[in-house]
Amino acid sequence: MEIKLFDSERRVMEVLWREGAIPAGQVVKILKGEIGWNRNTTYTVIKKCVDKGAIRREEPGFVCVPLLSRQEVQEYETEELIDKMFDGSKEKFFAAFLDGKKLSKKEVEQLKKLIDDLA
Repeated sequence: MEIKLFDSERRVMEVLWREGAIPAGQVVKILKGEIGWNRNTTYTVIKKCVDKGAIRREEPGFVCVPLLSRQEVQEYETEELIDKMFDGSKEKFFAAFLDGKKLSKKEVEQLKKLIDDLA
């Protein structure tokens, strides 16, 4: 599912990915404690997520159910970044990402394993 989430929407989704389906009031409490958002801000962002199809509202109790997984959002955002900044080239993306980075032997081995598993 290709849905662009803004930072504020991802904040709400992070709560739902961590907590699972919970009432909107609980999301309000969590985000007030974590980042100081007030009730109106949180409900506005939840409504935007519902309108986009990222969250389903269930009754009774205005329970927020995430419809997107963290992995789906990560995949979409990564592809969008690669398309926008690297002309769609994963090779250019990895070259830029790794340019000048000092990786440990373990990190290099893990990256090799990831690549081998994809081949």
